[in-house]
Amino acid sequence: MEKAILFLSSIRWQDVLDIFLNGYILFRLYVLFRGTNAFRVLMGIALLWFLQRISSSLELVVTSWLVQGILAAATLIIIVVFRNEIRAVLQARNIRSIFWGLPRAVTHTPVQIIADSVFELAARRTGALIVLPGNDDLSEAVHSGIRWRGVVSKEMILSIFWRDNPVHDGAAVIQGDEVTEVGVILPLSHRQDLPSYYGTRHRAAAGLTEATDALAVAVSEERGETTVAKGTELRTVKEKAELTKILEEHFGISAVQKNGLKKERLELGAAAFISFLLIAGVWLSFTRGLDTLITLEVPVEYTKRDPALEILETSVNTVRVELSGSGALLKSIRPDRVKVLVDLSKGSAGTNAFTITPKDVSLPPGVALKSVRPAAVEVLLDVIAKKDLPVQVDWAGRMPQGLLLTQATLSPERVQVTGPKSILDKLSTLYTEKVYVDLIDKSGTVTSEIVLNRASLKLDSGARPKVTIDYRVTQKEP
Repeated sequence: MEKAILFLSSIRWQDVLDIFLNGYILFRLYVLFRGTNAFRVLMGIALLWFLQRISSSLELVVTSWLVQGILAAATLIIIVVFRNEIRAVLQARNIRSIFWGLPRAVTHTPVQIIADSVFELAARRTGALIVLPGNDDLSEAVHSGIRWRGVVSKEMILSIFWRDNPVHDGAAVIQGDEVTEVGVILPLSHRQDLPSYYGTRHRAAAGLTEATDALAVAVSEERGETTVAKGTELRTVKEKAELTKILEEHFGISAVQKNGLKKERLELGAAAFISFLLIAGVWLSFTRGLDTLITLEVPVEYTKRDPALEILETSVNTVRVELSGSGALLKSIRPDRVKVLVDLSKGSAGTNAFTITPKDVSLPPGVALKSVRPAAVEVLLDVIAKKDLPVQVDWAGRMPQGLLLTQATLSPERVQVTGPKSILDKLSTLYTEKVYVDLIDKSGTVTSEIVLNRASLKLDSGARPKVTIDYRVTQKEP
């Protein structure tokens, strides 16, 4: 009991949010893709992943390597092979239903209303073509449809195919309990074995079902017959009950499912529970598994320095941090994800000692800090000051024989330097780069850079980094 209380007290609110978000995403994927071929393949990939984890823990090197390769290939295959099915699932829903609402099951498609309407159209010898999509996306197979979004009813279907309706010659697409499009043009079949009395509607029904997994129902206005197309098969249906059974098989409806609302809720509840349980298990394996230790060398970053102070020297530039966590987490950790930040906001001029505490070390979630070496750093800070200093030429070499350097004028003669006060106090003169007199044979002008021998020293913003040296050369008197 005490261990359980200790475990619960160690769980952060971020952990609860992490499990909830990922569990909910997994549950939504189940809700959206259940019953599709893509979902069944995903289940197979999940089993392969568990097999890979088990083989890895048992140190079955070849098996683990082989399964890992299959997983990588399967991920690409599922995107390529099932792209139409995935797109159809996402296109058929709005954003709200994808992230929140429970989808209305396709089992609620009113097959009885469709069957009644079709046979009444046949009795009236009114031509009709109704398309009932499966899992395939029809957008690439059909065109020129008019969006309708009308709830399926007998009156709705009869009015669509009424002879004076402008859209009666096209097909009507029914998804769920809605007529989604009317006046749709379907691809025609070019099969030579179709009966000669089949007209354009029947060839359109055959053309669509040959290319997709949709089911099409065609009503002949000449013969008053009902024909169902599915795949490459076209069959004449003479009884309403027979058509109802075909539609139920297409939508996967059974007598149990019709009254299975309670069962569906239980199924969704179980799926939600299993989703959260799986994510909790993965979270436990990452965060509460056997601890692994690693040591990283991390650069120290100094932050919140007073702009009036300058860092002159630090005792260390990097520290060694010892981290613990699950092997899977530590294996994937990158050194740039770990940061050591030393707060200099309380620093003052002189030598300052800062202890590195856990709050100064930024770590990825699930990784714990065991130790830092060294545990403290020393930082020498100094006040930023300004000083006006004269500039002197750094002459080098020897003048050619018979010549004398008699005069040198600098412009500017003095510059203002900004830097740490302790360094500026020791400076009385700045020098230029070396100017070699052995190359001088007559009076002239030369330009030279001012040398700042410490990186912390900077010329004032108005100062020129170069000086112009105007020099005079004369002949030695014999």
